[in-house]
Amino acid sequence: MITSTMRALIVDDEKYSREELIYLLKSHSQIEVIGQASTGQEAVAKMIELKPDVLFLDIEMPGMSGTEVAAVIKEMKQPPFIIFATAYPQFAIEAFQVQAKGYLLKPIDEDQLAETVTHLLELRGKSMINEPTEYTNNSKLAVENEGSILFIEPEQILYVYRDGKNTKIVSAKGTFEIKMTLKELESRLLAFSFFRVHKSYLVNTHYITEMKAWFNGAYILSLQGCEEEIPVSRNYVKPLRAQIEL
Repeated sequence: MITSTMRALIVDDEKYSREELIYLLKSHSQIEVIGQASTGQEAVAKMIELKPDVLFLDIEMPGMSGTEVAAVIKEMKQPPFIIFATAYPQFAIEAFQVQAKGYLLKPIDEDQLAETVTHLLELRGKSMINEPTEYTNNSKLAVENEGSILFIEPEQILYVYRDGKNTKIVSAKGTFEIKMTLKELESRLLAFSFFRVHKSYLVNTHYITEMKAWFNGAYILSLQGCEEEIPVSRNYVKPLRAQIEL
């Protein structure tokens, strides 16, 4: 019998649902809840920080959905197991596609949860996860530049923006067009502290030097090594402040 404790992160935009699952998991001593998140972006940040073994993940959330979070997880070197906890049975196929290890329907049945925990412990034993999880991703981005191809490290990128139908990367090496959508880049770059601040902008939060109030609740950002000011839509202000701990 596997007795090693598994560290869990609970992700749901509804506080009541998070608290209910945490309460139910108290009956399973082999699962230790180490944190919780209310948005997809916060979930990715906490995965990198806390390195959980398993993620209990809601699907229907504002902003970044649970399946989009799972797509980011798949890019990680040693991703945590994913258990979806949702009120919507129609997402089961999507859950399978992102390699989820379980699918709990709300309201969560205690017997079903017990079976899921047993399954998780068996999976842990089979995969022999005894070392700390590493969240690394060799995801250099390839861009064309005057007949050649440049490979850019995510850490070198200041921000990404949509220019009409095109997507452009602003980096230490210059500005380049890339043949990916902003949504695709968001999934690729979330593990590297990128954050959507506007429908047309992703920003590397490591380069933020100043956040100034603008108008109608919006803000503008100043970035290290960048003359351009980046708009922050008011809908993204609160999540961004939480992300950079303001």
